[in-house]
Parts: sequence; C-alpha cells; structure tokens
Amino acid sequence: MTTVEHRRTTALPPEVYVDQEIAGREQQAIFARSWQLVGHSADLREAGRFATVQVGAESALLIRGEDGELRAFRNVCRHRASRLREGRGECGKALRCPYHGWTYRTDGSLIGVPEGRGFAGLDKSTLGLMPARVEQFAGFVFVNLDLDASPLADGLDGLEERLAPYDIPAMERFSESTSSQPANWKIVADNYLEGYHVPIAHPGLMRLLDYQRYTVELGEGYVFFEVPLRDKPSGNRLERAYQRMVRPMPGLGPADRGVWRFVFLWPNTTIDLYPDQVSTWQINPTAIDATHDVWACYRTERPSAALRAVQRLNHRLNIAVADEDADLVARVQAGMATTGWQPGPLGEREAGVAWFAEHVRAALELTR
Repeated sequence: MTTVEHRRTTALPPEVYVDQEIAGREQQAIFARSWQLVGHSADLREAGRFATVQVGAESALLIRGEDGELRAFRNVCRHRASRLREGRGECGKALRCPYHGWTYRTDGSLIGVPEGRGFAGLDKSTLGLMPARVEQFAGFVFVNLDLDASPLADGLDGLEERLAPYDIPAMERFSESTSSQPANWKIVADNYLEGYHVPIAHPGLMRLLDYQRYTVELGEGYVFFEVPLRDKPSGNRLERAYQRMVRPMPGLGPADRGVWRFVFLWPNTTIDLYPDQVSTWQINPTAIDATHDVWACYRTERPSAALRAVQRLNHRLNIAVADEDADLVARVQAGMATTGWQPGPLGEREAGVAWFAEHVRAALELTR
C-alpha cells in the first residue's frame, strides 16, 4: 500500500454517469465480476443459516450447509426464475422455492419437484442451484458471481493488518438500515472518495476533524483514508460531547482514540473505522440516477453505557453528514446533463476519485 500523491487522471466523462447503455454494461463488467459484501461472519455461523445480497441487478444466496460448508449461489430457482429468499434467516436442511415448491439441499442440489412425473425427461442432477464464489475476510463474508474471480485478498494487501486491532470477527451488529440517494452509484462513490469538499459542504466535520492531516493511500483493490480529530473543542454541543466522551474500544490503543479511518473497497463497499464502532455501507445501483444503500454498524459485545452513548452521538453526527452528501450528489447528477460539459482537472485531494476512474475505465474498456 503506497501513498500516491502524483498519480493524476481526469474524472470520468459525463456519459459514464447518464448513458443507459453503459449502465447496462456495468452489470457484467463490474458487479458480476467483483467481490460484494454480504455481512458479518456471525450471520452464517450455524448450519441452515442463509443470507442474501444484491449484486447489481442480480441477487446472491449464501447458505451454511449441514456439513458445515459455506456455499454461495445465484438467488434464483432453476424452474421459472423466482427469487428463493430475501434478507437473512434459517432455511433448515432444505430450501423450498415459494413459487412452485422446487426444493434444494443446502449444497444446492435439486431434490424435489412437485408432480415431477409431469416433466418429460426431467433430470434433477442437472438442475441444481447456480454456484457463486464465497470468501471470508476480517470478519466479513463476501460473494462473487464470477467462478473464475481472483481471490478477494489478492487486491487487499495490508488491509487485514489494518483491520485486525478492531477485532471485527468478535463484534456484534447493533444497527442496520437502508436509504437511497438521487444519483448514479458512481457519483456517490466519487463523493465518498475525496475530502476536498469537506471545508465547503460539511461544517460539522470541519469542526471535528483536522482537515490538514487528512491522508489518502491507494491500493490495488482499496483506498484507505485517515484523519485525526481536532484537539480544540468544537463550538457545537453534540460534537463537543463526542470529542469529550469518545474512548477506544477494547483492543485499540490510546493513539486510536482520536482517529477516524475509512476504507473504500472496489467497486461499491465502504468500511468506516471509528474509535467507538465499525460501520459498513454498500452502494447498490437501482437506476441510472438512483442508489439503494445498505448500512450496518458493529461494536464490541456488552458495551458500557458510556460507549453506547458515544455511539448514539456518532450516529447523529453522521446522519447530518449523510444528509449533506445526498444534496451534493443530487446536484452533481443534475449537472451531468449540461450540454458541452467535460470534467475539469483533479487536485491532489481527489486521488481517490482518480483511482476509481481508472478502475471503471479498465472494467468497461473505456478509452477516455
């Protein structure tokens, strides 16, 4: 992992954010070939547990089998394309389609077809669930629809070591939610990937964070950000309370008390590392100008009352930032329709935007 201050490229051209043909290509070129966050490893610890995740326009289904093996499949019945499950839960020893009752073992094999004699030449051995790849990393579970995909860790050199002090495998989920944003998913990603807009658009963050010490490091498959909290007490009551009360979670050292860290995983997942909690965010496209966002927050088990109070403050502070960002990305989406507009140069604080643009260009085989 290296800091790359001098790598420069222009941002993506406007058609990449507004052209329906390009949006259609993204499913196979990006989402069907990338590792997508499913959730915490605890969600799939016991036999019979399942979880689903949106993968662009498709859905994947993960199941812990009776043999203890964790497997992933495309979340679709082989009969008439019904989605098999939504969310997380328990499927027991078999998975029954809610449409016509086709039934699969937890290893994906088809074992039951109602009125099977009415299907001429039915060969159940050829109609098992369509497999996908699954891997676990630093306490999280990821899926990839591409059976030939490179291992997840190949592009994440050094990240597991950075996450280790937070002991994410031992954490518990204490909050989850969904939201939407009125912009192309890549505009939302661009916005996350730079702090250049913070002094103008996020007054609360400017009071809390030492913007001049905001650092960005670029890896192959991820970008890592770090910014310390200011020593000077904020003039805002909630921010000042957070500064005063925040303490590092078990496993973190004193130096972690005053630092926020952020990770962007290609192509659409973030992991935010706070002294008091860890949160994840998956940015899913639902239209060319809309996203469906999935959020989750994790903390150490049996947190103290003081830690829970700090986590509530953190939540309120970040809700305000998210509202500000939703307005920003909507403005950018509207501006992309301007005739004749082309992107201006990127500054050194926008190195993450340049990194993302390079990845999109490579995936879509764009020449500019």
